[in-house]
Formats: sequence, structure tokens, C-alpha cells
Amino acid sequence: MKILKIIFVVIITLNCSEFFAQNTELSSYRFGEGLNFRNANGSTVQLEGYLQPYFESKSYTEFDATENRYRMRRMRLRLNGKSANERFSYRFQVDLAGADESDDDINNYLLDAYVSYDITNRIEVSFGQRATYTDNRELFMNSSALQLPERSRLTSAFSTIREFGLFLSGNFKAGRGSYLRPYFVLTNGDGANVFRKDRGGLKVGGRIDYLPFGLFTNFGQFRQADVVRENAPKLVVGVNFSHNNGMSSRRGRGSGDIIYLNAANEETLPNYTKYGADFLFKYNGFSVLGEYVKSNATVPDAITQRVRVDGTISSSFDVNGIQDIENYVKDRMILGEAYNIQMGYVFKNGISIDGRYTHLNADEYSFLNNATVYNRPNHYTLGVTKYLSRNYGAKIQASYTIIDGSLGINNNAGNPITGDENLFRLILTLAF
Repeated sequence: MKILKIIFVVIITLNCSEFFAQNTELSSYRFGEGLNFRNANGSTVQLEGYLQPYFESKSYTEFDATENRYRMRRMRLRLNGKSANERFSYRFQVDLAGADESDDDINNYLLDAYVSYDITNRIEVSFGQRATYTDNRELFMNSSALQLPERSRLTSAFSTIREFGLFLSGNFKAGRGSYLRPYFVLTNGDGANVFRKDRGGLKVGGRIDYLPFGLFTNFGQFRQADVVRENAPKLVVGVNFSHNNGMSSRRGRGSGDIIYLNAANEETLPNYTKYGADFLFKYNGFSVLGEYVKSNATVPDAITQRVRVDGTISSSFDVNGIQDIENYVKDRMILGEAYNIQMGYVFKNGISIDGRYTHLNADEYSFLNNATVYNRPNHYTLGVTKYLSRNYGAKIQASYTIIDGSLGINNNAGNPITGDENLFRLILTLAF
């Protein structure tokens, strides 16, 4: 896999250099949709970007404290390119804010970096780092096109977000105007990992989407609110599955975060399986998104030791005073199920009213029971958006979320809190 990564970096660097070495001219521009360039040999490039200044205020119903945060949530630049015959393409995207979709500040500036080739008019293969097809539907959607200021808790809890590997996608007519879109994924299973060490085995998975009423307008399948106001009902339903053979993090988002060893001091890691179903419906300004995800794990019997955060090795797997290797390992992973349902309506004046309900149900042994980060089964959100243009180029969004703390939660300092969390978010999106 390391050799493949080096080849990939060389390919995308050479192709970007070749394009900008040519006689390149601006061919078109539409606010919020990026700058489109064409060079003398017929190849094209699109440069787009957006920034999102963000404010968040968290309070508690029975605790006299408020935590406020101001920051640049996202500041992204994306470069898309196509060859003259349109069979070869590439994407390179960075986030100068250094945050990912899980709302964590991780200083991970590189997001997408992949090359694609159209094997036929209906089948495309991609290689590199990109959003994976085995996550829930919300991860198919650009961050600047979200219906609410942030993605759902289902997404932040269960999604891998980006992975490095091989991706195949198809787009086939299925009769009576319907379409079938299959996807296949083979990755290293270590999340966004272009340069770091690969651990464990490979991750394999896929997705199948069915669009019974034809394609959405203006890529609406990959944007949440119905800003274009579909003239006819549009629907996509899908199922997804993935199996990660040897995972060294909570859900496959990282590499080397959690390491286990056998008696010979060899890395021996648990396997992680995830599957789900989802749908998106749009019509005349109204939209509904529904998602379900379930995960489970298998723990090898050969595990006898674990690597602590400081690098030392321990053979202690204490669970409630008992040496229990299997459940200790599971307790550090995202295991359980969740569903998310959200809907909204965009009025003709550009104002959108939206609502969302997210439910998480943790397994008995799962990191979802962690009182500081999770252990909050129900999330209720009401939001309002003002679109300042007839696309996603500029908008102001606000939301208020009530987060169920009935199972017992801690604040960010790890102190127990009685009652619920209340979360207010405000975000401005400006794209070019």
C-alpha cells in the first residue's frame, strides 16, 4: 500500500503541473459554483472554495455554566480537473481551518486527493483519499450544502469520513426513468491516511442506491435542502455495508490510536462491521433525509496485551473488577446503532425551516457509553436558514438543540452534570 501511495502522489502532482503549464483561460463563473478554466488542449479545471465562521454556545438545564466557542469552522479550497476526453479526472481539497466533519480540531489539512478514470460511460474507478461510499448518506453531501449548521450526531459518532484506497462507482438506467447506482470500496481501513503507517488488514465494502423517479436536479442528491425546488418528486434509497479486518481505532477513522498485541508481541486487532440504510426525498422545496446505522465487532482470542497511551504495555483488561479482554476491547469502540431523521421546507423567499431528531442506542460494552463524549441518546434540533442567493453560495444558519442527559453525562472537564445539554449554533457560509 505504501508503494501505491507514492505512485498516487506522483500522478496527481504531474497532472496538476501539466495543466497549469498550458495556455489556460477562465471559461465561466457562477457565484457559489466556482471558477471554471479551460486550456488550449481542451482539458478543464474548476477552482472552488468556501469559508464558514462559526459560533457555538453550550449550557445545561440544571448547571449554572455556559461554554462559548468562536472559530473558523471550515475554510476549504477544492481543485477539480478533467482531461480533454473527460475520461481522466482528479480532485485535490484542503481545509485551512484544520478540522474534520466530526467537529474535532485535528490539524488534518488534507481532505481529498484522488485520481479517477471512466472505464466506460457508466463505470468510474478512483484511487486515493476521498469520502467513502460506505458511510451514511449525509457524508455524500458537501459541508457547504448542509440543511443545518452541523451534521447529525449519527454522522459524527459512526462515520469514517475519508479513507485511502480504491473506489468504484456505477450509474445504470433501470427502466421507466429509474437509475441504479452501485459502489464498491477497498481501502486500508485506517481513515484519512495518505502518509501514515497502515495497520491491520484491508477494509472492503459497498453501497447500492436506487432512484425510482430519475436523477435529481443540479446534483440535488448530494445537497440536503431543496433549494432548486424540484418540479417532480425525487427519491433515492440505499443500503451500505463494510467490514474492516484489523482496526486500530474506535471506528476506523484513525491508524494506531488503539493497539493490542498477542503473546509474541505481534499486533492483533479486532474486526469491525458496519451496515445501514438511508433515503432522501425532495419535492417543491420540501426535503426528508432518513438514516440508520448498526455496528458490531469481533475480538481475536489471541489478544493478551494492550499498548497504553504512553507507549508502555499492559496485560490488564479490567472490566468492573474482572479480567475481561473481549468486553474491554469492545468498550473502547463505537458499537451500537443509531437513526437520524430530518426534514425541512425552503420558502420562495429563501428562508428554510428545518428539524432533526437523532437517536443513539449503545451496546452494553461500547464507547458510546462514555459520559463525557457520548451517553446522550436523544438529540432534538430546530433550525432556520436564510439563503442569500439561489444556490449555496451564501447563507446564514442558526439552530437550537436539546440533548438528552438522562443517562448521566459529564461536561467537557469531566465533571458530572445533572439535566440536559442545550446547544445553540450560528454559522455563515460564503462560497465563490
